[in-house]
Amino acid sequence: MNVYDSEKIVSDLAFYGYEKTESVESADLVVLNTCTIREKAEQKAFSFLGRLTKLKQKKSHLIVAVGGCVAQQEGEKLVKRAPVVDIVFGTHAIDRLPQHIKQIEDHKHRVIDVKISESIYEKDFHKKTRENEVVTTFVTIMQGCENYCTYCVVPYVRGKEMSRQPDRIIEEIKHLVNEGVREVTLLGQNVNSYGIKQGFCSFAQLLERINVIDGLMRIRFTTSHPKDLSVKLMNAFVSCEKLCNHIHLPVQSGSDRILKLMNRRYNRDDYLEKVTSLRKIQPDISISTDIIVGFPGETSEDFAQTLDLIREVGYDSLFAFKYSDRPKVPSRHLSGKISENEKTLRLQKVLALQEETTLKKNRALAGSIQQVLVEGLSKKQKGKENQNHDIQWTGRTQSNIVVNFSFTSNNDITFDQILTGRIVGVRIEKAYPHSLWGKSVYIEPENQGLKGDECYAA
Repeated sequence: MNVYDSEKIVSDLAFYGYEKTESVESADLVVLNTCTIREKAEQKAFSFLGRLTKLKQKKSHLIVAVGGCVAQQEGEKLVKRAPVVDIVFGTHAIDRLPQHIKQIEDHKHRVIDVKISESIYEKDFHKKTRENEVVTTFVTIMQGCENYCTYCVVPYVRGKEMSRQPDRIIEEIKHLVNEGVREVTLLGQNVNSYGIKQGFCSFAQLLERINVIDGLMRIRFTTSHPKDLSVKLMNAFVSCEKLCNHIHLPVQSGSDRILKLMNRRYNRDDYLEKVTSLRKIQPDISISTDIIVGFPGETSEDFAQTLDLIREVGYDSLFAFKYSDRPKVPSRHLSGKISENEKTLRLQKVLALQEETTLKKNRALAGSIQQVLVEGLSKKQKGKENQNHDIQWTGRTQSNIVVNFSFTSNNDITFDQILTGRIVGVRIEKAYPHSLWGKSVYIEPENQGLKGDECYAA
């Protein structure tokens, strides 16, 4: 979501004459968009601001703006801790940033704007929104949250849940497709509850509308709260052919006792029942999750139940984090805090178990042909663009696995043949814990030009 917000900031500032620079030292304006979900991210933000102090001593005209969740959380306290900051703008103040910058330029008065709005900021799409052509991008469909999980700061820094107008979402996606985007990931703290509060269409109905947009190849979404996962949404994985067969379904813990302390409002059996239903509807669906280790009061038995759940579900991938106290959240007042050493050990066990499972699943794909949406040259290939043989590209499968593959040119296809944004069939030859490697065997036709089942052999 911060990536999406940062793109909006870049777009708005470009309209007012600012352009990005790769060098902080050459900047006239530095904008730091922050996250406060975990303590480490917040610490990194303040560390970066500390490094800017010397730069501002050399460049008195330098403007430093801090936005995002840390700005919303800290407000005026932020400038006391980091006097280098000129502008503090909260999660609902992105649209007001340009006028705040103008105020600093004209009057040199520090600005603190952490007002929570009653509506969602909507971009104008008559101007180009992104400076680089990309194949896949994010689209926020709602913001805020009212679930109040006891460990989570989001309701306090993102505000109440609000859904965007469906027509505006459709308009934005069509605009992005016209710019070359072929895959969108729909964002929300809980996309499953999209539209309910405002009386809009349901999330499943929104997916149906997005599914028919010409030129769009793939749809993803995150995050999906288990308590609100409906049968209609599950069925969308079959009825919407552009919806990727992957769902991120955060469980956080396998212990009913810990889930209750977290205020997740489902239990282990509820969660497993939804997983079973998903796999009945879409047998090859890929499922990923989030795990928090070391929640206050988590016993060895509670943790063992989490490991057992990971084995029982057989996730394709997961994100695991050590619990950390955050401001305002109820869990910081719970007793039974777990030591850092124990949290680290538990985290290592979770990651090791999942790596073993993922590698086994990836190895099972060896010899298969996977449809890969090409995102561009692989990291290994960049800088070697003039070499026409064994060019290496990268992309993702529908199930969200990274695939790096070689493309060997022949008389029919040269390096000049654009692969970015195309679907390529890749025969998988090697499997790794976090990716696959293979060789291209065919290229699907573009939306325009080729007709019927015609395709290029590679």
